Amino acid sequence: MTIETAQLIRLYIVFVPLLFIAGFFCIINTRNLIRTLLGLEILTKAVTLMLAFAGYLTGRTALSQALIITLIVIEVVVIAVAAGIVLNIFKHYKSLDARNLRTLKG
Repeated sequence: MTIETAQLIRLYIVFVPLLFIAGFFCIINTRNLIRTLLGLEILTKAVTLMLAFAGYLTGRTALSQALIITLIVIEVVVIAVAAGIVLNIFKHYKSLDARNLRTLKG
């Protein structure tokens, strides 16, 4: 193992969990629906980096690239649908506070 590889491993071991924790904290801690979507985006980017790193370590980069592309496609669809739902919630309630969703009936 070269020095550059060891430094890369240390960087990923520190950065990816911090990114994952930041995304999870953003989802859990906020009541704003846009910030929740941003937290979800950060969380999926951390998962994408973990997949790339795992593919690099195991030498199965083709498999990791396929999984990453699939994850990106699913992520775009989920964020687009969630953003549409958030826009409709804003039109109905004139607020992005998630506590207003408790008053929904039906």
